[in-house]
Amino acid sequence: MKMILKLAAVAAIAFSANSANAVTCIGTCGTLAPNGVVIAPPSGGPNYEYVSTAGGVAGAGQISGIAGGTNGSQLTTDLFTAAVGDPLNFFFNFVTSDGAGFSDYGFAELLDSTNTSVGFLFTARTVPSGNTSPGFNLPANISTLSPLTSPIVGGGPAWSALGSDSGRCFSSGCGYTGWIQSTYEFASAGSYKIRFGTTNTTDTIFNSGLAFSGLTVKGEPVPTGAVPEPAAWMMMLLGMGAIGYSLRRKKPVALAQFA
Repeated sequence: MKMILKLAAVAAIAFSANSANAVTCIGTCGTLAPNGVVIAPPSGGPNYEYVSTAGGVAGAGQISGIAGGTNGSQLTTDLFTAAVGDPLNFFFNFVTSDGAGFSDYGFAELLDSTNTSVGFLFTARTVPSGNTSPGFNLPANISTLSPLTSPIVGGGPAWSALGSDSGRCFSSGCGYTGWIQSTYEFASAGSYKIRFGTTNTTDTIFNSGLAFSGLTVKGEPVPTGAVPEPAAWMMMLLGMGAIGYSLRRKKPVALAQFA
């Protein structure tokens, strides 16, 4: 029994090591291959990550002080370090079936190690015509976008992350931005994280979502998904295998005791 408990502890330690990844998701987050209007990103692809209001949680994916948000989703990266002047780069694509009727929005917020907001790398909110980013009545962008203009590509956007609203359009301004690059240089050295979010506004139907990919600092990838480390998985599998083997060896003895 002591040996079994020790082996179980090894498996628990392995699981704990895997769980130490501090990437967090509230609501609906995931990874998708190119589909519908969201093609492979220019960097980090062909797959990309996303957050969506489809299956979103009340209060998630919102910007503090912006009225009207209902339900949404957000993904926050693990902490990463940056020096003064280090470049932060990624690509995003804002997609909405709601359009300007209820003005859903998406964003990427830069946070320091104390969860204090440094600023919004970008905000995106659709309008019937004109630039989607920075979103109207939303915080200004602290990053530089390429291309500089961000008009919506109109029409009901077919994208599986929108759930049952894929291909639907409520009002003018529905569609997608296409992939836009966000570039930022750190003004202060320190530890940071990024919160990607999207929310429905006023209602909880005609969903919107945000795809993002290729997140790097000084060219080094920043983890945005809770992917297990191979070593942690190996430790856990070995530990569980040893437990199973030990139980099989102990079973005849246990039966003999009750014979």
